Amino acid sequence: MSLTPAARRFADALSHGFPDPADGPLDVAALRRASSAGPVRGLPGVARVSDTAAPGPPGAPSVPVRIYDPDPDGTADGRPLVVFCHGGGWVMCDLDTHDGLCRELASRTGALVMSVDYRRAPEHRFPAALLDTYAVLDWAAGRARELRCDPDRVVVAGDSSGGNLAAAVALTARDSGGPAIAAQLLVYPALDDRLETASATEYATGFFHTTAHMRWYWQQYLGPQGDGADPRASPVRAADPAGLPPALLILPECDPLRDEGIRYAEQLREAGVPAEVRLERGMFHGFLGATGVLPEADAALGAAARWLLGI
Repeated sequence: MSLTPAARRFADALSHGFPDPADGPLDVAALRRASSAGPVRGLPGVARVSDTAAPGPPGAPSVPVRIYDPDPDGTADGRPLVVFCHGGGWVMCDLDTHDGLCRELASRTGALVMSVDYRRAPEHRFPAALLDTYAVLDWAAGRARELRCDPDRVVVAGDSSGGNLAAAVALTARDSGGPAIAAQLLVYPALDDRLETASATEYATGFFHTTAHMRWYWQQYLGPQGDGADPRASPVRAADPAGLPPALLILPECDPLRDEGIRYAEQLREAGVPAEVRLERGMFHGFLGATGVLPEADAALGAAARWLLGI
């Protein structure tokens, strides 16, 4: 299996100059510089974009959030509320790197999208990012009506490590009697620290995001004493997924993380949880950031938007 010609060009362009573990030890600062967002043109318009902060978890600082409100006249009511977690291996990326994706979600669905700037590793290891995200979810869900959203249509979403956080937040909310979550949108999520699947071997190198990258990200997130078997870290290890919200998983074919996503969907279904997998042929980890360049990215985002509107 291989990338489409357009996806190959895009993946190679992303790989150019991006630090590779095969070339020597990775440096956090270099990774953050390589992943920082530059000026972007042609982003979809959103009526209002505002930065604020939500109360953090006990004993921790407040959590910066960016709110995307697509309602031009302030009269929308009963719309979904999407709490979004950006990817970046828990180490890099931020509100700016995922600004375009959040704008797309808001403009295509009419949902209020709240992007979470959680604390990053290795300065803040597991479960700091999870606790930050859960605190934002709890705060946002409690304000749903004030935000003109339906409290029964609260969604958690994220890509890559952000997909991990979205799935982990859904588990945490279920187990702690927290806010009711209507659905979880998981875009090429990292779900299992073991990285022992066939896709982790088959697509280990040559597709921008490598298995070696992912192993290093897990090391930064968990730290030397971290427990990857904790389902809040590796949701695929949850003993019983029953009672979790319905899920849509968008998985690229050529991604080391593909098979753990497929397995998680199977576990959800076996537990009676509706779980849909959209497998994107010839695509790579990170492809959803290429809307306007890759038609498959636009199609996947459109499918995600239709799914969200149906909850």
